Amino acid sequence: MKGGPAPWMSEDGVMIVRPRSGNLRTRETFGDCQIHLEFKMPSPAKGQGQDRGNSGVYVQARYEVQVLDSYESETYPDGQCGAIYKKHPPLVNASLPPGEWQTYDIIFRAARFDDSGKKTADAMLTVFHNGVLIQDHAKVDAPTGASGHDENPSPGPIMLQDHDHPVAYRNIWVRRL
Repeated sequence: MKGGPAPWMSEDGVMIVRPRSGNLRTRETFGDCQIHLEFKMPSPAKGQGQDRGNSGVYVQARYEVQVLDSYESETYPDGQCGAIYKKHPPLVNASLPPGEWQTYDIIFRAARFDDSGKKTADAMLTVFHNGVLIQDHAKVDAPTGASGHDENPSPGPIMLQDHDHPVAYRNIWVRRL
């Protein structure tokens, strides 16, 4: 987050969250974009609810698509895997068991602002989890829960969250729209 070397573990093209080491973010910033990534929950599963395989993908470091081990583990609806955190629960739970690679394909449309800086349209996310549509043009009226960022017209980085669980990531790419 501060521009130094990434503190997460990395081996064979896989990044693994090193708990309590901090979030990772891209150096580049993005507006409208398509994001693809694969993630894997720790196996065997440990904990319950929000204390089980917790991480997140933040678009523009403002809007979190929750990464959570929601396979046969309950939590609040807008906090489960695929939720736009504290805004929209997923349409369906498409989670796979811990230890299996899962995919997110995220289509993001940034909030729109006029020349005076007044917001004219909310940000919008469409998300596929393991090929299943779980967020369909979901409007997001403000940054989500723990982002700590204000909504503004400037592009922002893609951020992966360290939430104290060794979630693994690979095959991440972003395409500007």
